[in-house]
Amino acid sequence: MAKNNRLRNAAVKIGSAVGKVDGTAHKATHKAARAVDVAKREFRELTKQVDALTRQLQKSTKRLKRALR
Repeated sequence: MAKNNRLRNAAVKIGSAVGKVDGTAHKATHKAARAVDVAKREFRELTKQVDALTRQLQKSTKRLKRALR
């Protein structure tokens, strides 16, 4: 019986360790997913700003070309 208890105790320790690692991995995955969402939002905002600056530059270029004629 003592052998069974030792095996059971070892199995419990292994199971506990696996559960802790799994929980940690899940938390890390969740944090990474949040970081990706934030990065996507920031990228969209930067894209909008670049597009606005591009339009502004095109308008300024047209005005400058007209002024130089």
